[in-house]
Amino acid sequence: MQEKYALELIEKGKRIDGRKFEEFRPIEIKPNVIKNSEGSADVRFGDTRVIAGVKLNIGTPYPDTPEEGMLRVGAEFSPLAAPEFESGPPGEDAIELARIVDRGIRESECIELKKLCLTPEEKVWCLFVDIHIINHQGNLLDCSALASLVALLNTKIPKLEDDKIIRNEFEKPLPVVFKPINITVGKISDKFLIDPRFEEENILESKLSIAIRDDDKICSVQKQEKMELSLEDIERMVDIALVKSKEIRKLVK
Repeated sequence: MQEKYALELIEKGKRIDGRKFEEFRPIEIKPNVIKNSEGSADVRFGDTRVIAGVKLNIGTPYPDTPEEGMLRVGAEFSPLAAPEFESGPPGEDAIELARIVDRGIRESECIELKKLCLTPEEKVWCLFVDIHIINHQGNLLDCSALASLVALLNTKIPKLEDDKIIRNEFEKPLPVVFKPINITVGKISDKFLIDPRFEEENILESKLSIAIRDDDKICSVQKQEKMELSLEDIERMVDIALVKSKEIRKLVK
C-alpha cells in the first residue's frame, strides 16, 4: 500500500515525506566511531544508517601494480537492518554494493596508493574497507559510499616496528587526494528524484549511480533496474548528480 501511495504522489509531483524531488533527507555524519579501527564513520540519510570501518595490514602487492598499496571493499547486510537480509556469506546485493563503492574510490584515484608501498614487489599496506548496514530505509549505495569516504578521510596509518604493526599508534594520515561523492538519481515516468526512501526505491523504473570527483570528473557510472534510459535522461541525471555532489561534499570534512 505504501508503494502504491508513493507512486500516486510522485505522479502528482509530490513525495511521501514531503520533500522536493531533488532534496536529500537529513544527513548526519559521525567520524571515528569504532575504537579498534584505523578509521571509521557512522552516516545516516534519514533513517538509513551505515557504519564503515577501515583496517590496514601488510601484504604482497598485485603483480601488475608492484609499487602500489591494495584496496578491498566488503559489505555486510545484517538481518537486523531489513527483513529481506539473511545471515551468512554476502549475497548478490552486498557484493554489488561493495563493488560499486570500490570502483568509485579506485577510479577517482581517491588514495595515493603508491605512497602505501613499503618494499616494491614485496610489501605494501593493504587497505580494507568494511561496510555494515545498520538500518535499510532506502538509498544504501549513496549512504555506504559516503560512510566509506569519511572513514578513509579519518584513517591514520599505524606505526611499524621491525615489520610489526603497533595498533593505536600512528605515523601519518592516509594519503587521500580526492573526495568522490556517489549520487544515485532515480526515474519514474518523466520524474527524476534523489535519495529515495525504501518505498520509492521499490517503484523506480530505472536509476543511475554516478561517482563524481572534486573537480567534477565523472569516475564511474552504474545503471540499475530494467527500464532503458535515453541520452536525454542520462544527461539530465548527470546534471542533477553534479549539483547534488557539491552539496554533499560541503558536509565532508
